[in-house]
Parts: sequence; C-alpha cells; structure tokens
Amino acid sequence: MLVSSKISPKTTTRKAQIIDTSLEMMCRMGYQGTSMRDIASAVNMEAASLYNHISAKEVILSETCFQMAERLLQGLAEVNDIYFNPIEKLSLAVKNHVKILTENTFAGWVFVHEWRHLSEANRNRFVALRDEYEKGFTTILKQGEDEGVFQDVNNKFAVLTILASLNWVVEWYKPKGGMTPEQIAEKLTEFILSGLKKENN
Repeated sequence: MLVSSKISPKTTTRKAQIIDTSLEMMCRMGYQGTSMRDIASAVNMEAASLYNHISAKEVILSETCFQMAERLLQGLAEVNDIYFNPIEKLSLAVKNHVKILTENTFAGWVFVHEWRHLSEANRNRFVALRDEYEKGFTTILKQGEDEGVFQDVNNKFAVLTILASLNWVVEWYKPKGGMTPEQIAEKLTEFILSGLKKENN
C-alpha cells in the first residue's frame, strides 16, 4: 500500500485538483473501490457538479495511464536516438523511468497497478504502448550484446525483470525518505548491470 506521496507540479485548476484527489483515493481504496460519489464528497462537491469537470472515473484512469505511457516512450525514444554506449543508454532509461514514476507517486501507483481496469479498447491500446516500451529496452540490450558489453541473455525475460524492478519503486518510495529518485536510479542501474555486464567490462 502507498504510504506517502508528493503532488508535483502544484495543481492550479479545479479539474487538476479533482484528478489529484481521485488518484490518491484510487491508491488507498483501489480503482473499483472508488466511486464518483466518493470523489465528489472528497472534493466537497455535489455529484452532479463533479460531472461538469469529469465525465467518468475512467477518464481519470485513462488520462493518467496514457499520459505517463507517452512520457516514458518519448524519453526512451530520445535515449535510443542518441548514440551513447549501451551502459549509458540503460542508465538514462532507468533514470527517466524512476523520475516519471516518482514525480507524482499517486499517479505512478495507479499507472502501475490499475491499468487493467481500462475499457477493453483502451486496455488494448495501453498494452500496445507497453509492448513498444519493452522493445525500446530490448534494443538497448541487443546493442550491448552486439558490442560485447552485455552477456547473451533471454532479452524478453531480462526486460520484464528490469521493468518489474523499476515499477516496484512505487511500493516503497517516500519523497521524504533517505534516497532521492536520482540515487534510487543509480542503485537500480548498478544492480541491473551487475547481472548484464560481461566480466571484462
């Protein structure tokens, strides 16, 4: 369960405040356990008035999931478009992933756990974006193998293991904890590389 969060950037609109409150509630009670009536009560609005800002709670879920997915994909595409060595690429990809998940930990938690409650069409679209993101990491691992930097591994298994490790951050990260997102990314990169790098690298 999420125990701490940080809303960033600071919200300035009523809709943004409703979304922030909704995401916090979804973290604590789950998507299915959070109703529009619950949200309206939490933001001191009549349920009918809430619909003037948000037509359905899935709008909040889908906007959150797709916005974060697009940011992750854009960051990874930028890493792969620049010619760094595979170790630098992996390090930057990890840093970007951790940064996005920890900027708003309510949104990060919902993104990691609640996407399964998207409507079928949105869920299929989300899975396609996830698959594309996994391919971006596979590209980095394949480059590392081709350049003799990384061991020959099952890339599918390796990528899933890497992403599981990165996504686990939403379970324990605390904005006021002992490690910054940058330090977390550095530690995770060291851990991941310890299982990938060839002994002579």
